[in-house]
Amino acid sequence: MSLARFLVKRSLQGILVVWGVVTVVFGLRFISPGDPANVLLPPDVDPAVRRQVVAELGLDKPLHVQYVEFVAGIPVGDLGLSLVTRTPVTGRVLSKVPATLELAVAATVVAVVIAIPLGVVSATNRHEPADYGATLFSLLGISTPNFWLGVMLIIVLAVQLDLFPTSQRPIGIDGVVGLLVAGRVEAAADGLLRWTWHITLPAITLGTYFTALITRLTRSGMLDELGKTYVRAARAKGLPETLTRYRHALRNTLIPVVTVVGLQLGTLIGGAVITEAVFAWPGLGTLIINAINARDWPVLQGSLIIVAVGFVLVNILVDTLYAYVNPQVAFD
Repeated sequence: MSLARFLVKRSLQGILVVWGVVTVVFGLRFISPGDPANVLLPPDVDPAVRRQVVAELGLDKPLHVQYVEFVAGIPVGDLGLSLVTRTPVTGRVLSKVPATLELAVAATVVAVVIAIPLGVVSATNRHEPADYGATLFSLLGISTPNFWLGVMLIIVLAVQLDLFPTSQRPIGIDGVVGLLVAGRVEAAADGLLRWTWHITLPAITLGTYFTALITRLTRSGMLDELGKTYVRAARAKGLPETLTRYRHALRNTLIPVVTVVGLQLGTLIGGAVITEAVFAWPGLGTLIINAINARDWPVLQGSLIIVAVGFVLVNILVDTLYAYVNPQVAFD
């Protein structure tokens, strides 16, 4: 199958997935307790005023009509109006996407930089202290709840040692790029430093589980590759052990790792809710929590749809890259 046909096929599958998410998210509003009109109206409001507000929100229309109108607006970027601020949901949600993407990418970088060397060291020192240490680290990383880890990092590194800030995001990567484009190099460097300083603890918190997962996957893959015939043949030819391990064995080990990294990136985008809440990081997670507390269903629906679209796009990209990284895998 050609690349074009593969992309068309996966795009159609992605559209079906997003449509399913849209349907489920739309239905959740009607099976959840409470009335969206209560967000805007006091309990003792006049019934006539209440009926007018319900009509303005379109909540008096039949369910299937509301569903069709909601779905029809998505392709043109219309996700409705916030019940609280009465502003377009699309703009509010998209304004939070950069912060969440920055956190997810930073967590992925932290995980990959730590996990791959740790997995290689563990595999090449099997049944030695380094291997046991890496295994223990993986076990602790997978078992530790990220909200607890985040609170502990704040207490120890931010409050007691005063090494990092406790929360917020004073500047984003887009702001740093804007300063560079404007020719303010020193301000851009200072902004990048502040961004790194603020994102370190959230990235570690979000990436710890991912780090443990990639460490175990790298270790398992390296052990499998080091036992294969081509590695024994390379050693028999007298190739240096370092070349055999890192150029040949590790290269083949990274093929499944690339897939997992891509899939986990999509998971991190959707799973950053708790981490963002702990560190008051102004991304989609914080927006979702605030929307739930305020019962602002349009904002909640829009946020979940954007997360679903992002996850689908990441999956398509990963599948495409995997076929290029591993020539033995055909587009299918």
